[in-house]
Amino acid sequence: MSERSFTELAQKVLDHCVLERQNIPSQPIVKVIPREKEKDIGNIARPPQLPASIDTTLSNAETIFGYRVRMDHPKFFGFIPSPASDLSWLGEVLNSAYNTHAGSWFQSSGPSAVEKHFLSWLTRDIIRYPETAGGCFVSGGSMANLSALMLARDQKLSLEERSKAVAYTSSQTHSSLAKGLGILGFHPAQIRKVACDDSMRIDTTLLRSAIEEDKAAGKVPFLIVGNAGTTNTGTVDPFTELAAIAREQSLWLHADGAYGASALLCQARRAVLNGVELCDSISWDAHKWLFQTYGCGMVLVRHRKFLTESFGTTAEYTQDAAETAESLPNFWNYGPELTRPARAMKLWFSFQLLGLDAIDKAINRGFELAEKAQSSLQCLKDWEIMSPAQMGIICFRFHPPHVPAASLDDLNMKISQTAIEKNLAAPLTTRIRGVLVLRICSIHPDLSDEEMVAVINGLDQLAHLLLSRVSKDGIAE
Repeated sequence: MSERSFTELAQKVLDHCVLERQNIPSQPIVKVIPREKEKDIGNIARPPQLPASIDTTLSNAETIFGYRVRMDHPKFFGFIPSPASDLSWLGEVLNSAYNTHAGSWFQSSGPSAVEKHFLSWLTRDIIRYPETAGGCFVSGGSMANLSALMLARDQKLSLEERSKAVAYTSSQTHSSLAKGLGILGFHPAQIRKVACDDSMRIDTTLLRSAIEEDKAAGKVPFLIVGNAGTTNTGTVDPFTELAAIAREQSLWLHADGAYGASALLCQARRAVLNGVELCDSISWDAHKWLFQTYGCGMVLVRHRKFLTESFGTTAEYTQDAAETAESLPNFWNYGPELTRPARAMKLWFSFQLLGLDAIDKAINRGFELAEKAQSSLQCLKDWEIMSPAQMGIICFRFHPPHVPAASLDDLNMKISQTAIEKNLAAPLTTRIRGVLVLRICSIHPDLSDEEMVAVINGLDQLAHLLLSRVSKDGIAE
């Protein structure tokens, strides 16, 4: 391909991407491929015998990507959204163009130096860990949690103790923790889910009792997982208390901060995470509340040497890139991946162009939007706040007094479905203490107060329209 033709090709792709990014707010929030259209996508998926034109390929890409949930739409409120900054995907383009193998210092001394110093800044200046701290960029929270769990296992258990080991989580802990423990060879029965208090935080009294019971039964407690912003409600567990228990019992304390750790970069809100600096390890996703494209996560630890003790390897074929000093790290010895992209570089790129003041403001906006949703709901009748606004999340339901309890779940599910169908917004559902509720996770900094109020008022109108169709048998279709 000639230089000119490649330049024209690249320009077309970039123009297409810029237009796509600009059009996100006007596009359907959720669009699932109809069953009858799936075969059409299958036909596009097969490689052609001869090259297709760039115009045809971009048109097909638009068709394919059109069937998705726009996780970065300002009014997508489900799961944990990923309101990626335009600067993040540009950083991704830049990073891909350089195509760095960021496994060893020899292969990527520049990007590795950025990763080393960026993580040092996060662990020491932001988390306020000691000088011994360090970390590693990984694909996301699941891999970060898995990495931290492996350290906990290796540091706290002998090989003989593993079959008797017990890990403690709350009933609100993310499913990736149980999955990670399973990958590491632990049976589900070795995971104790401790009940939460009225604020949805792990009950430390019950936790202490569970540990003592297990020790009396000959089991080996080794790990406590605390939540630094649960997915369901944004709740933060009492880390100061958890750290005291962990110290008393010589247990590893891990903070799942995949979502909530970003609040540490918001001066007005970071106090909600008090005590997280006492944890042995923290997971943190940049593709959530740091506005990055997927996947960009971090595992951060109080003692970085534990990472190399668990993950460090040598082989004949990597001898030319062998680590010569701790100050020149091979990050393939800090995590599960040998081949790894320079994920730190895209985060570095957008942080450089945004600046910390803008990031602070954008994170705070998520808190404010959930609080605005709550104040709007409180002005309306028949709405019940099931979990108040915290960490950018609020859970609520429509609860008219005369609707039978058996019909409330169906009614609220229908409100969510109708809001999505009408492209009003995407407040998905979850369950709080067994009750189905609507949930808003509002971390897109481009959403205005007025737009949030309009969403709440729109949900109220839908709710009362659907209410008129309620019969003794439930919601009319």
